[in-house]
Amino acid sequence: MTGLPIQPIDEELQTLQREVQRMLGRCLLRLQQYEQLMKAIVAHHEISASGSPLESNQAERIADAANKTLGTLVGTLLGTYVTSGDQDEVAEPDAPDNIISFKMKMSLRMSAADFDTTQNDLKELVLLRNNLVHHFIDQHDLWSLDGCRGAQESLVAAYSRVDQHFEQLRGWAEHMDQARRLAAEFAQSDAFRDLVINGIAPDGSVDWPAAGIVRALHEAADQLAVDEWTPVTTAGRWIAERHPDQLPAKYGCSSWRQVVHESRLFELRYREVNGQRAAWYRPKKT
Repeated sequence: MTGLPIQPIDEELQTLQREVQRMLGRCLLRLQQYEQLMKAIVAHHEISASGSPLESNQAERIADAANKTLGTLVGTLLGTYVTSGDQDEVAEPDAPDNIISFKMKMSLRMSAADFDTTQNDLKELVLLRNNLVHHFIDQHDLWSLDGCRGAQESLVAAYSRVDQHFEQLRGWAEHMDQARRLAAEFAQSDAFRDLVINGIAPDGSVDWPAAGIVRALHEAADQLAVDEWTPVTTAGRWIAERHPDQLPAKYGCSSWRQVVHESRLFELRYREVNGQRAAWYRPKKT
């Protein structure tokens, strides 16, 4: 800026200044819409829950995204939701065996070339946003007719660029929303419950460390063990009363003893009790 004018501003200049203000406001409103949509994608592209019953951490993710600047949001989005085929998957830490946990992450995978182009385009958008918010009046002489006309041309180009990015982001959001709807349908199915709660895959195979019946056997051992060992039959009755949905047949087993054996997570020992041979178990020591 060249400073405040000494002479009164003529009507044409005032008209141009008001138009510049309108166009700048239009650009900033579109940028705010873009940031809101970006925050929604960052907050919702990953779904996770843990505990029993399962409790989501979605509120924390929404609050965290709400406090991020556009530059930080772009950095978060790239490599998490928008990914490249050349990027390696980041290994997630294993949850404790005694805690039910679930995590699903949606992503938009691009070729390495498209990812680099997108990354550069988003960096330019952040720079454009910062210039509009912090430096616009430093870059344009709004006290001259030519300066106002130049500012208008700049704002026309800026709005076109922001709007192009907004429409691209809207497409990404629609892609994510469709994936979320499909995931929600699966999450309400018996197959989902069997997989997450019981460790039973759709093909019938059992992930024994994640199996609900194994957690129940651990609970029974905590309550019933005598010198670290628990009668298998007694544990079975205890579980049937408290967790009636956790029965051997669900896991393709004909008896509690078979569950203990098949899981490979317990030691099995036989003792003579009242003249009869009885099976006892205890969790394997790690």
